[in-house]
Amino acid sequence: MTDAPRPYHHGDLRRALLDAALALVAERGPAALSLREVARRAGVSHAAPAHHFANKAGLLTAIAAEGYRRLADALAGADDFQEKGVAYVVFATEHPAHFAVMRAPDLLRTDDADLVAAETAAAEQLRAGANARMTRVDPAAPVAAWALVHGLASLLLEGNVRPEAGETVESLARAVTGHLRTE
Repeated sequence: MTDAPRPYHHGDLRRALLDAALALVAERGPAALSLREVARRAGVSHAAPAHHFANKAGLLTAIAAEGYRRLADALAGADDFQEKGVAYVVFATEHPAHFAVMRAPDLLRTDDADLVAAETAAAEQLRAGANARMTRVDPAAPVAAWALVHGLASLLLEGNVRPEAGETVESLARAVTGHLRTE
């Protein structure tokens, strides 16, 4: 009697592909990502990613959506405006591959419903933090605050700014966001 063919089973293939892609993004950046290399890293055939992602843009869009959901959760856990800014910088430095993909909209399917919902949730957290601190409505204030924390996160990730000895990313971000004035 011969053994019956065993069904293909990877466990959580989608998660394995996302993790392999995140590792590749961390090494080479989102533009250099290839589905073949993602599949190879995940230990599956080059055709396997098609079961979850139609193409590279689909995979990167899933990573961006995951990143925005995680960012929204991090921002929601911050008590006030300044701490939301700190949470943004800490998120970016702790999840640099997600952050890199989130900053590459030209590589994403920007009309993807999951991505739009995740981006909206993160943006609402940032707007709510800015609006709660303002004494008058100023539509430019949330953008100014975002530019400040996004700039700091980018400078840290690029190595152009480093915390001083004995300082953490969090304490540096808190000092920088202390300069935000919305009144």
